[in-house]
Amino acid sequence: MGQVNRRAVLLGGAAAVSAAALSSTVPSWANARTLAAAPAIRDPFQLGVASGDPLPDSVVLWTRLAPAPLNPDGFGGMPDASYTVDWEIANDQAFSSVVQNGTATAARASGHSVHIEPAGLEAGREYFYRFKTGGYISPVGRTRTAPAAGAAVNQLKYCFSSCQHWEEGWYHSYKGMLADNPELVLFLGDYMYEKKSGRAAAERNPRHLAFTEDVTTLAQYRARHAQHKTDADLQNAHAMAPWIVVFDDHEVMNNWNGTTSPATADRKAAGFQAFYENMPIRSTAKPSGSTIRLYRQFGWGNLARFHMLDTRQYRNAQVPDPSGSAGPSCTDMRSTSRSILGTAQEAWLLKALETQPAKWDFLGQQVFFATRDGDGNKATCESPDSWQGYEASRDRIAKGIVDRKVPNPIVLTGDVHRHWAADLRRDYFNHSDPVFGSELVTTSVTSNSDTATDPSSAWLSNNPHIKYCRGKRGYVRVTASQTQMRADFMTVSDTTEYDFSKVTLAADRSYVVEAGKPGLQKA
Repeated sequence: MGQVNRRAVLLGGAAAVSAAALSSTVPSWANARTLAAAPAIRDPFQLGVASGDPLPDSVVLWTRLAPAPLNPDGFGGMPDASYTVDWEIANDQAFSSVVQNGTATAARASGHSVHIEPAGLEAGREYFYRFKTGGYISPVGRTRTAPAAGAAVNQLKYCFSSCQHWEEGWYHSYKGMLADNPELVLFLGDYMYEKKSGRAAAERNPRHLAFTEDVTTLAQYRARHAQHKTDADLQNAHAMAPWIVVFDDHEVMNNWNGTTSPATADRKAAGFQAFYENMPIRSTAKPSGSTIRLYRQFGWGNLARFHMLDTRQYRNAQVPDPSGSAGPSCTDMRSTSRSILGTAQEAWLLKALETQPAKWDFLGQQVFFATRDGDGNKATCESPDSWQGYEASRDRIAKGIVDRKVPNPIVLTGDVHRHWAADLRRDYFNHSDPVFGSELVTTSVTSNSDTATDPSSAWLSNNPHIKYCRGKRGYVRVTASQTQMRADFMTVSDTTEYDFSKVTLAADRSYVVEAGKPGLQKA
C-alpha cells in the first residue's frame, strides 16, 4: 500500500467550509451555539493524528488541536473555548466507505486533545480515519485492529524505538519505519525530554528547543510535547500504524521513582496529564493526579502477546551508584523487599504468564533487564537504575517465567542509547546456567551517547550472554512467525545531517530466535 496523504487539506477543495456548513453533521442533541460561539481558528491539525492500543474490536484515534503548537502557555494557540470535532473511520483512504463517525468535544482542560475509542470494528483489519473542525480536515491516518483472540496469525512485523531528544538529531528512524511498513509500532519511553541537551558537543545539535529551561509545569510539558510532535517524520510514523506507548523517566524528570514529596507529586501530575493528552492511549490510562495506570496487555491472535510494563512509577528509590564496588549499596540492590514493578504489577504479570495463548510473549519495558558486569566479580554491583538495582524483583520475574514454562519470552528495552542483544539467565555469573529467553534493546532515535565506548573483549568475556552492542542511532524491526522471531537492528549513519539522501539507514546486525529453542542466533 502506498504512503497515506500526510498534509491537511481544506474541506470542499481550496476554500474552507464554514461552521454553518458543518452543522448538518452535528447531532440534534449537540448545542450548536457552543460551536458557533467558539472563535475561528487557523488550521488546528499541526500535530497530526495518531492511533494506538489496538484491540480486536477497537483502536484509539487521537488528535490535538494546536494552530500554534509552541505557544508558551501550553494551549497551542487555541482560544479559551470548547470545539466540536467530527471524526470518521473508513474502509478506504478516500472515505467512500465510512464505517463509523461521530463527534467529540475538544476542551481546554484537556489541552484540546481528542481520544476516540470506536467499538464494534472488525478484528485484524486495516482502517483509515480523520478529523474535522472549523472547516479544516486533518491528515488521513491508517490504523488496524488486532486479530481476534486465538485467531491463526502467521506473521507480525513491528518496530520499536525510544529516546528522541529534539535537539540532538533528525528523526530519520521514522523514515525507515515508513519504508518497513509495519503493522504495529512500540515506543518504550523518553518520547520527549524535560531538559535541554547535555551533549558534550552541544554545537553539533542540529535544532533547538523553543525554551531551554527544565519543564516543571503543565503548560511547559504541553509545549515540549508539542514541539517534539511537530516533526514531520514522527507525524508520518504515527499516521502509518497503531502505536503502543509507555513512558520512561524524561517524560517527567530524570531517574524519578515511586517515592514522592509534594513537589515531585505535582510535577508527576503535570507530566502524566501532558503525556495522556499527547498519546493515543485509552481512557483507562487517564491520570488521577500523580497516578496513571500504564501497564497493560495486548494480544495478536495466537502469535504474539505484549505485556507493557511501567518500571518507573512503582519502583523503590534507586540506591547510590556503587560503580563496581561491594558494600551497603550492593546489599540494598539485592534486598528481597525491593521492587522495580511494585507488588501489584509483579503479581499482575506473573498471573498473566500462567497461561500462554500465543507463541511469543514480548515484555515491552524501559530499562536493561540482563546483567552487565564490568569486572566478573559477583560481590560487586553496578547499574542501580536498571533491573540490576532490583535483583530480587528481576529474579521473581525470571523464576516466574521458568516455573511457568513460558516457551518464548522476549524482553524489549529502551533507555540506554545503544543497541544491545542478550540472552537471559537466572544466574549471569554461571555461564553454563540455562538460557530461558532473550532481550532486544533498541538504541535511541536521536538521544546521543557521545562518551560511550563499545565493550572491550575483556568486558565481553565477563558477559558471554551479551551478543551485540552498537553505539549508533536507530530502531529495531521485529518479524515474528510461528517458527521464529527475527530482529533487525537498524542504524542511522548520521542524525545531525538533515538531507536524508546523504544518510545511510540499514540493518547493522540481525538475530533470530527459533520457537521453542531459547537463545539468539546470528542471522
